[in-house]
Amino acid sequence: MYKSLAEAIKDAEASGRTLSQTALDMESADQGRTVEDIREVLGRALGVMRGAIDQGMVGDLYSASGLVGGDAAKLRAGPPGPLAGTAFRDVLARALAVQEVNAAMGVIVAAPTAGGAGVLPAVLTGLAASKGFGDEKLVDALAAAGLIGAVIAERASLSGAEGGCQAETGAGAAMAAGSATEMLGGTPAQAGHAVALTLQGMLGLVCDPLGGLVELPCVFRNATGAAIALAGIEMALAGVTFAIPVDEVIDVMGEIGREMDVRYRETAGGGLAATPTGRRLARERLYQIKRGG
Repeated sequence: MYKSLAEAIKDAEASGRTLSQTALDMESADQGRTVEDIREVLGRALGVMRGAIDQGMVGDLYSASGLVGGDAAKLRAGPPGPLAGTAFRDVLARALAVQEVNAAMGVIVAAPTAGGAGVLPAVLTGLAASKGFGDEKLVDALAAAGLIGAVIAERASLSGAEGGCQAETGAGAAMAAGSATEMLGGTPAQAGHAVALTLQGMLGLVCDPLGGLVELPCVFRNATGAAIALAGIEMALAGVTFAIPVDEVIDVMGEIGREMDVRYRETAGGGLAATPTGRRLARERLYQIKRGG
């Protein structure tokens, strides 16, 4: 397993491979499985991701607390805004859709976690749909995303309880940005810059779920994370580079997470969860859940 993206990028460039090919070859060697077997598993994950998007887009799913639900459908078919009809708005809707399914206890792929699971499928499938890409490209992108996520887990964390929402939604956005950049024709180096450009914009993001439920603001942060990932992709493909190496950006995320006050690490003790309205909503909704349970 790679412990740095710089090393993976260097190997990919030296061998003339993409990051996805590099990831698949590494996984095959580590696990003693064929690349075809690994791609089949990724294809099944892609199917679950698509299923969650389709289910969430209908607009009839609501969480047990009633705090979230139906918003993906509003973005999909609601009144036109300045981004109506664009891939950008479609990606935002897909991110909300996956998280609404998660909040309603539906089936998702926790990539990298349940709380940050909307960003990667939204960005990859949304951009693929806009470009007419088939499943082969999407499976490749998932392989690249897995490599990026593994490095983040190794050098920092993927846990909101350990590192705040930057470690969940932030990591998901970084995975989406790097893998989508490659899917759209970017080089391994450009994919690395996309990760850095995205993750730097999410450093310090706290995890402050109302009542400890993975609903509010978690669902909406996935749409925000997807938007930041799209910005990172756009900049990287345009040739914009980030002066701080990507692995150092990941290291800083880990450092910030370790230094973050415990109130901002999934305890519902600070941030939006601790606002007067946040506390009131948590009391009311948790009471309703207990009555219904």
